[in-house]
Amino acid sequence: MLDWARQHMEIPSEAVILTKLREVFGYESFREEQKAIIQHVLMRKDAFVMMPTGGGKSLCYQIPALLQDGLAIVISPLIALMKDQVDQLQKLGIYATLLNSTLSAKTFKAVREDMLANKVKILYLGPETLANRDKLDFLRHVNVSFIAVDEAHCISDWGHDFRPEYRKIRQVTQEYLGRLPMIALTATATPRVQLDILRSLEITEATIFKSSFNRPNLYYEIRAKEPEPEKQLIRFIKKQPEQGAGIVYCQSRREVEHIANLLNINGIAAAPYHAALTPRVRVQNQEDFLNRKIDFIVGTIAFGMGIDKPDVRLVIHYDIPKALESYYQETGRAGRDGLPSTCLMLFSLRDIQRLERINRHNEESEKAQELLDEVNDYAFLGVCRRKQLLHYFGETYEAPCNYCDNCLETHEHYEGAHELKAVLDVVKKNPAAYRPAHIVQTLQKNIDLSQAGHTYEYLAVISQDSKEYKGHWKPIVKQALLSGFLYTDVEQGQGLQLTAKGQKFLKRSHSVKLIRNHVYTSSVASPLKIEKLEKVCDEGLLDQLQKLRADIASEKGIPPYAVMQDASLEEMTIYYPTTLEDLAQISGLSMSKATKFGLPFLQHIEAYVVEKNIMISTDVLVKAPANASRNKVYIIQHIDRKVSLEEIAASKMMSMEELIEEIEHICSAGLKLNLNYYIDTILTQDQQQEVYTYFMHAEQDDIRQAHNALGNRYEIEELRLMRVKFLSEIAN
Repeated sequence: MLDWARQHMEIPSEAVILTKLREVFGYESFREEQKAIIQHVLMRKDAFVMMPTGGGKSLCYQIPALLQDGLAIVISPLIALMKDQVDQLQKLGIYATLLNSTLSAKTFKAVREDMLANKVKILYLGPETLANRDKLDFLRHVNVSFIAVDEAHCISDWGHDFRPEYRKIRQVTQEYLGRLPMIALTATATPRVQLDILRSLEITEATIFKSSFNRPNLYYEIRAKEPEPEKQLIRFIKKQPEQGAGIVYCQSRREVEHIANLLNINGIAAAPYHAALTPRVRVQNQEDFLNRKIDFIVGTIAFGMGIDKPDVRLVIHYDIPKALESYYQETGRAGRDGLPSTCLMLFSLRDIQRLERINRHNEESEKAQELLDEVNDYAFLGVCRRKQLLHYFGETYEAPCNYCDNCLETHEHYEGAHELKAVLDVVKKNPAAYRPAHIVQTLQKNIDLSQAGHTYEYLAVISQDSKEYKGHWKPIVKQALLSGFLYTDVEQGQGLQLTAKGQKFLKRSHSVKLIRNHVYTSSVASPLKIEKLEKVCDEGLLDQLQKLRADIASEKGIPPYAVMQDASLEEMTIYYPTTLEDLAQISGLSMSKATKFGLPFLQHIEAYVVEKNIMISTDVLVKAPANASRNKVYIIQHIDRKVSLEEIAASKMMSMEELIEEIEHICSAGLKLNLNYYIDTILTQDQQQEVYTYFMHAEQDDIRQAHNALGNRYEIEELRLMRVKFLSEIAN
């Protein structure tokens, strides 16, 4: 009888739906497909909704819940997200509640009685709570109108927030409640993930509502992570015309704490957010961010899901994200008010390699690596960022967008008709199970550069064993996909197939311009993308400071580099520091060294600035946090006690290379270290005198130069320790 009544209930009119939108939620009109989705849910039909972050997904199930008898169950992955939604609904006078493990027995009982009395309109549950059959058996006696599965990408192990409990949703809800209408919602789902969601929830016949994933107000950019990324981050933030609110994403909790501290030291109000913080601290930091008490949140991926802050102007990925889905969702937290906002990723091959090492120990290592490869390809490929992102989510976009770094920068193009034809030919001759990696391997092994009609001008001059050759084919396959010559057959295991456009090209090829990948180095990502300083080095001042340094060095009887490094002098001519505090932020200096040698330089710079009438600004001088490393204190104490370096390294589970690097950092911070007790055991007095004399007369303290100049008679470690001894005695 109840099922019959449900099927024949009257569907609210469009006017009634609009009135509810205005009176309860305060909006005058619906966005895009919201109205159609709501009407569809009210007709008690299954729906699958893909809508970008900030598109208004929650209204698609909240309004139907209010307009139907009984309560709607919303399955959501995070307690904080559920609580935020419940709080907002309760402020609007709607009886919404949640059930989870944090509730007391008394509160749980009261909520259960209200549900049995049909007082509750919307119930939020986590997937883990849903699976607790003993506690939720009473739901069999509750009038439930429909089930909404929010953040539905959590169902798929190809998604970025996979939750195994999400896979059991259909089984568990059907056991409690029978076959109820279901609406699944997500902001990020590739075609593969979309198919996984539909199959897992058993709603393969659901109507699919897909809004464009394009966020036209977001500017996408990738820059090289510089050797000093902390300074790069601070300078970038401070150079923004309207700083506004921002989010910085880091991979590790330790990095989150460090960067949050760094921002605060440099006058940017920030707070950390990660899973190791207590719930109270996380909630407080998030509320401070929402209420504009702080400007920035520095978080891991634990931060941001469902956050409703419209005026986020910057989203910065300080570390490489593990998947494009998470990158898209996290960047989607910028500019939800529709105003221009910036999404910056700092790219480093070192970060990629670190994540690859982590993936090797992952139970799903192949999947994790495939997702990371997509991020890597996105960074390298010179094609419009927006086109790449939208294609990843199954949407076609005609580039250029003229609002990403790839569209606004000049890239090298080359004639690629022959290579493209080779790619398409391999796809045609192989089954659909062939995936991009297989196509690339086939091309690398089997292409005959001398075959008639194929000149391969670029490849003909390089070895087929070289990295350059092996890296040549993958971007061509990617560009063939992006340009519509190929498509991915999701139903057939992600195999590649020719499109009509690709088939036509094979029959009659024509000129095709392809884009070369960005070139990356081991230390920084791309020389094209290194952040340029606003001002160039002041050559006039640099010449004067070099002469001043030479005079000071001569007076003290020490080499010039022991007074100031060349890089330090150059940076001083860019930022014109006029206080000891500012000088201590210059590369290669510390407060100790600035105090010892800095006064003449400060006086000279101040006189120069006045003479040249130079307007100075310290807004891009980056203040470094004090080094509170436990290792640092431990190392200093044990060197003072004359403990062998091998024993110190072993006790801290460090290699000698790592220990010496820590010792060098301590020395460069202006602290004296007496290593004589150890150096005496590895070098004779004559050997020490020879190396010491070399550093005293050398123009640079470069270890490789020292190694060569001294005839390779000393180990690199020995020279590094002698350099610490030398600088501790004459420069610190």
